[in-house]
Amino acid sequence: MTIGHDQGQGIIIPMFEFELESSDPQSGARAGYFYTPHGLIPTPTFAPVGTQATVKALTPRDLHELGAHLILSNTYHLFLRPGEDLVSEMGGLHNFMGWQGPLLTDSGGFQVFSLSNTRKIDQDGVTFRSHHDGSSHRFTPEISIAIQESLGADVIMAFDECPPPDDYQYVKDSLSRTHPWAERCLQAQTRTDQALFGIVQGGIFPDLREESARYLMTLNFPGYGIGGLSVGESKADMYAMLDVLNDVLPRDKPRYLMGVGAAEDIINGVMRSIDIFDCVLPTRLARHGAAMVPGGRLNLNNASFSRDPKPVDQNCTCYTCQNFSRAYLRHLVKAKEILGHMLLTAHNIHFLLALMRQLRQAIIDGNFTGLAQQLLRHYPTL
Repeated sequence: MTIGHDQGQGIIIPMFEFELESSDPQSGARAGYFYTPHGLIPTPTFAPVGTQATVKALTPRDLHELGAHLILSNTYHLFLRPGEDLVSEMGGLHNFMGWQGPLLTDSGGFQVFSLSNTRKIDQDGVTFRSHHDGSSHRFTPEISIAIQESLGADVIMAFDECPPPDDYQYVKDSLSRTHPWAERCLQAQTRTDQALFGIVQGGIFPDLREESARYLMTLNFPGYGIGGLSVGESKADMYAMLDVLNDVLPRDKPRYLMGVGAAEDIINGVMRSIDIFDCVLPTRLARHGAAMVPGGRLNLNNASFSRDPKPVDQNCTCYTCQNFSRAYLRHLVKAKEILGHMLLTAHNIHFLLALMRQLRQAIIDGNFTGLAQQLLRHYPTL
């Protein structure tokens, strides 16, 4: 195991150790720490998505001031542009993007299957065409790991397929391909300063989810991603799959629910022992003029906000809410001013990071269940 130092106290700690600090006796919620070479990640946590080595409309300084502990970047996109060799030449992804905190890169598997209209899957890997220029490329487990090692993130992901969630036979056949891919990813890994997470698939089928989790557990990954959810299935189905995995996955390893960022899903995920979340939702909503608020979102394109002097959320402490009115933000949105995207993105990221801090503290204080029930009353029921 790689050994590093906690720069704050000079204490030698094992890298990628997952330490549980507290848990809620009435649910699966837990608070902990995950140690990485670029810093400590308090969990549960939300990771803003920086697909192209940037969280859209925000600087690394903004993210630091907002309290982000982990940023996600995308292997598929950085492979196509500017290329992992260039990123490596520039000193790795941390130096390239100016973010010295913990970084996670996904494997590229989801994008290969979701963005490429022409792809060929075989037992060895996937051949696909770039969504930029149609050029042909090949990803295998070994290639995905090599790219992620060149990028240099602290946490990297096994290469897998994200199958349609409700086709039982397809999902079962997919597992027979991608479970061996997970083992090949481990065999291909050469760097000891990166934690390689396996990814549990299985669609919306309890038996396949459990089968996938139990197989990956035999490989003893330092953490486990949960993929193939929030891809069109119902919320009830998503929560049911998390219930299945809550009883199966090891308690001493971090759990990462991939691509989930709606507040009600985060709360329900934390209730089911999820430690890490990521999603493009807060930045995407901001680009479309929407702000995340307790109980839902505000669409600032609406004319009703044109003379509204109130902030987005009167109880929010973010820079946007402390300084600007809904009327001004609507003006920026309608005028397509970049500042509108920046201010709304900062608010939305702040909203989710503040929620994570609130949930984490409630777990430590022993009142998580009551808080979760109170918060969820503001959101639509299933």
